[in-house]
Amino acid sequence: QLQFVESGGGLVQSGGSLRLSCTASGFTLDDYAIGWFRRFPGREGISCISRSGDTTRYADSVKGRFTISRDNAKNTVYLQMNSLEPVDTAIYFCAIQKYMGANYCGLGEVEYDNWGQGTQVTVSS
Repeated sequence: QLQFVESGGGLVQSGGSLRLSCTASGFTLDDYAIGWFRRFPGREGISCISRSGDTTRYADSVKGRFTISRDNAKNTVYLQMNSLEPVDTAIYFCAIQKYMGANYCGLGEVEYDNWGQGTQVTVSS
């Protein structure tokens, strides 16, 4: 079982920023494409980064505000979230993409498994 620890969530005012981290435990994260999802309820794929790091994708709801990146030396994928709004309040998860290609990532939930436990983000108005 591949495991993650998500961190960086918390309470922030509208317009504020948070940086979420997804750190792998017991395996090398740079072997995989990683996606970030949120549940509020319903689950939305919001961003992903390919195994190579060359491809990133964003949901329209976060485009221009969120930035995904990876630091393979730290075995961590980050999600920088700026200009946060109350509608961004959710539990945020990272997961491993099943497809192993180097330059692809997708935002479909069915493309992923090995989900983390999640970190709560709450944005107050």
